Amino acid sequence: MKKGCLLPFLLGWMTTATAQFLHEGDTIAIISPSSATDTTTINGGIRTLESWGYRCVIGKNALNDYHGFAGTIDERLSDLLWALREPSVKAIMCSRGGDGAAHLLTRLPLDTLRRYPKLIIGFSDVTALLCAEARAGVMGIHGSMCHALKTYEGNDTVSQCLRRMLQGDLPTYRVAPHPLNIEGRAEGIVVGGNLSVYNDLAGSDYDPLLLPGIILFMEDTGEGMSKVDRMLHNIEIRGLLPNIRGIIVGQFNKYKHPENGFEDMYAMLHEYLRHYHIPIAYDFPVGHAHLRNFPLLTGATATLEVTAEGTTLLYTPLR
Repeated sequence: MKKGCLLPFLLGWMTTATAQFLHEGDTIAIISPSSATDTTTINGGIRTLESWGYRCVIGKNALNDYHGFAGTIDERLSDLLWALREPSVKAIMCSRGGDGAAHLLTRLPLDTLRRYPKLIIGFSDVTALLCAEARAGVMGIHGSMCHALKTYEGNDTVSQCLRRMLQGDLPTYRVAPHPLNIEGRAEGIVVGGNLSVYNDLAGSDYDPLLLPGIILFMEDTGEGMSKVDRMLHNIEIRGLLPNIRGIIVGQFNKYKHPENGFEDMYAMLHEYLRHYHIPIAYDFPVGHAHLRNFPLLTGATATLEVTAEGTTLLYTPLR
């Protein structure tokens, strides 16, 4: 495997046993907390989940369309609260991202998430809900949603990794070295996702960077280098660097480059992150391209080790 290769390989699996993970026959609720979607996407995702042995139920507002959102704030919140409170629902998959999940947070106390600790599955705009869960001490899964499960029918490596994670089989990820990596070892709570989404949570009760001792992962799409630069400085000027023990840099795409003299996003990020004196892993397969979007268990503790041989992310056994 050549230096800088994008493809990870799995070292092994660690089986865990907690009530939050799923068993065959459990029910997964499909909701749409963000942008509007369509029947084909949701039904395609359900076909894959059912082939994995799960039952699926759809939130009554999941197919609504209100100015591009999947319903009004009240409708989207109603579906989320229903899925959290319904005893037969064991996990919640979001149909898609887009925009709007943060609308729900002002009416979603952290105590509600603590009272109903269920896996919320999604990425992109769903980062807002995953961050809220992490602040509540609840785990979530940053991973594929209905569109990818429909497109690949659950047969690709990323989907199969998600399938095992739902049941509590946590992967150990090993990723090839990248020339910009900063070597080191850190243990902390895995939080993050879409950088622009959690940057907009700054200073709120749902801000994941307020958690002490975190491994922060970041990815984004369609955000230019100057915008990402401002987000990084937002973290610095808030004095939150001591909370970050390690950083995982995922995929950034759909941006203009070169910009401001930097060849690409990684070069710009390295200009700032190299001064943090913590382990930093570049080119981790998490982001908006499905085949480079391996699932991460958020709100869980893991060890990040970056060496000349590559990056390893190992989850701490759960009790």
